[in-house]
Amino acid sequence: MKKILKWTIVGALLAVIAVGGFGLWILFGSKTSNPHNYKTIGDIPEPWGYERISGDDAGYAKFLRSLPLKVRGSKVQLYTGGDSRLQSLCYAVVDLPLLSNAEQCADVCMRLRAEYLYSTGQYRRIRFQDVNGKTMHYGGGASRKAFERYLRNVYGVASTFSLSRELEQRRLKDMQPGDVFVYAAADRPGNHKYGHAVMVVDVAQDKHGRKAFLLAEGNTPARDIHVMRNFTNPIRSPWFMLDEDADDLQLAVFHYKTSELRHF
Repeated sequence: MKKILKWTIVGALLAVIAVGGFGLWILFGSKTSNPHNYKTIGDIPEPWGYERISGDDAGYAKFLRSLPLKVRGSKVQLYTGGDSRLQSLCYAVVDLPLLSNAEQCADVCMRLRAEYLYSTGQYRRIRFQDVNGKTMHYGGGASRKAFERYLRNVYGVASTFSLSRELEQRRLKDMQPGDVFVYAAADRPGNHKYGHAVMVVDVAQDKHGRKAFLLAEGNTPARDIHVMRNFTNPIRSPWFMLDEDADDLQLAVFHYKTSELRHF
């Protein structure tokens, strides 16, 4: 009887330690960026039973997955220096220096799209609209200096308003890497002064056609681009699971209508 009691107590203690360790993993792991020290976005394992998809542009998907990540524990830094607030929103910091203090949420989406086209020599396809609807074409060819100057000029005259107007709608079930969730402040009633935009940087799908996706964002004031954390399921973080029947989607602390998924 004593032996049974002894092993019962030992078993209970081990269970408490296991549960406590799991709880500590969630508590501290969720506060540490890139906890497993992945090198790129593509190194982040997809959820069990899912496989990555490339969509209509395999080169674009490959480019986004190749984006390098800063090492474990890196902080999201403001362009002006110092740590940004709400570090817990970040799952991993993308190792891509910002170009100006104007590179905020919509600008980050345009930056990643432009970087892909620039890296593949598709210079004539680099173009974005300003808030007045005028298309700004890039004409600097392979010059990195000209490319960065062009983007800084775009940042000064583009916004979530121009981006949401320029991009075409995409149905949720057709989501692909490189798509953008975006809304303008004008589309939100009340005291919303700012819109917001986040980019779908990876998509995975299971055998039933259900999709999971990773998001990256910038913000205001300008800060490092980072992969967003999914707070609804710490174990599955940072993958978001797509509910095609939802009326709206909560992505971290942001809400989007189903009609606000768009693509370049």
